[in-house]
Amino acid sequence: MGRRAGALSRPAFASPGAVAVLAVLLAVAIPIAVLIGPYPMTLGQVLGVVTDRVTGVPARGDTVDTVVFAIRLPRIGAALLVGGALAAAGTCYQTLFRNPLVSPDILGVSAGAGLGAVLGIFLSLPVAAIQGMAFAGGLACVALVAGVAAAVRGRDPVLVLVLAGVVVGALAGAATSLLKVLADPYDQLPAITFWLLGSLASIRTDDLAPALPAVVLGLLPLVLLRWRINVLALGDDEARALGVEVRRLRAGVILCATLITASVVAIAGVVGWVGLVIPHVARMLVGPGFGRLLPVAVLLGALYMLVVDTLARTIGTAEVPLGILTAAIGAPFFLWLLARGRRSWS
Repeated sequence: MGRRAGALSRPAFASPGAVAVLAVLLAVAIPIAVLIGPYPMTLGQVLGVVTDRVTGVPARGDTVDTVVFAIRLPRIGAALLVGGALAAAGTCYQTLFRNPLVSPDILGVSAGAGLGAVLGIFLSLPVAAIQGMAFAGGLACVALVAGVAAAVRGRDPVLVLVLAGVVVGALAGAATSLLKVLADPYDQLPAITFWLLGSLASIRTDDLAPALPAVVLGLLPLVLLRWRINVLALGDDEARALGVEVRRLRAGVILCATLITASVVAIAGVVGWVGLVIPHVARMLVGPGFGRLLPVAVLLGALYMLVVDTLARTIGTAEVPLGILTAAIGAPFFLWLLARGRRSWS
């Protein structure tokens, strides 16, 4: 224990090399994503409308200006936000449960958000109300899981949280299926199905306004408490020996990760596998130390989601839902992890 505790006594916030490489890749990928799409544009056209906006020239109102500022830039911003947030949440859950095969879905966040959004669509509510119900549904499910875990005494708290999350998630999934059966098959059911598969097709700048502050609010405590969160990976007894209030810290991490996940699921729908795959790749790059892992996972998740979303709107005549692409990439990766066999957390 002494050697492991000593290794955590001087936490590094990030691996500078990995962060620099990912930042460069993002700087290259963002302009490419702006240019690529059903409406092709040249670099000169994009630079022209961007220069006009920066220098205060009145907006042209032409097609290029509309596509860049009303469609692609908000969508790129959403992809960066969703990917980074889901990767951060996955990193927190994997550190918290000391298991690299855990994802943000483990406590029922995505299932609850999906139920809230489906209920909003079923009631024919406006888009803002649907997003609000998705956010509330995600938080409500995790609150229910936490309540069940608090009521069960004398057992491993982590195991109780996982089992309660599985049960609550299954119940939310069953309720979602019931609403799909009752929904109008010509109007509501297609909208429900498309939302549950995840998409950024309808994202606008106004959609990012409520999600961004919530994600920042959830990330800030994780950054400030990165050393204490790292200690949780040693186990509860070791963490207590190092002066960490395990129960309170675990509750805080779950709250922050849930807030982050629910915020982006509310605007993008259910996008699976990101919170599982990206933290594991980041851990392979910079190791398990949470201080190094979190920023690398956020940047890698943002880059990954930007690439996936660009593929979703360009590989076919009709847009491919994000959930299909992330599953097509994540499932083989998961099988590869299983083939490697179980390895120790550290």
